[in-house]
Amino acid sequence: MIKIEVNMEKTLKALGDPVRREILKLLKQGTMNVGQIARHFSISDATLSYHLGILKAAQLVVEERQGNFRYYTLHASVFEELIAFLYQFYNKENPDENQKS
Repeated sequence: MIKIEVNMEKTLKALGDPVRREILKLLKQGTMNVGQIARHFSISDATLSYHLGILKAAQLVVEERQGNFRYYTLHASVFEELIAFLYQFYNKENPDENQKS
């Protein structure tokens, strides 16, 4: 298994936008090309490309070219790293401590 270096700042920025979160939810169903993703949104091609570029830079998706098409797939290992990072803040010994600010 290849270990990737997660840039937490890029990852969290990418997850901060609702359109990008919707794209990730779509890709959870499986690999899609740009046209298939675009059908779910009322945004320009340039805006969709921008969002996909941010997801790709954050390594949340992997892009693969096949002929004239670009296909996008979730990059699961980044999500595993993110979960591990967030889990360190969860105190399962005393769950009430997780609620305090």
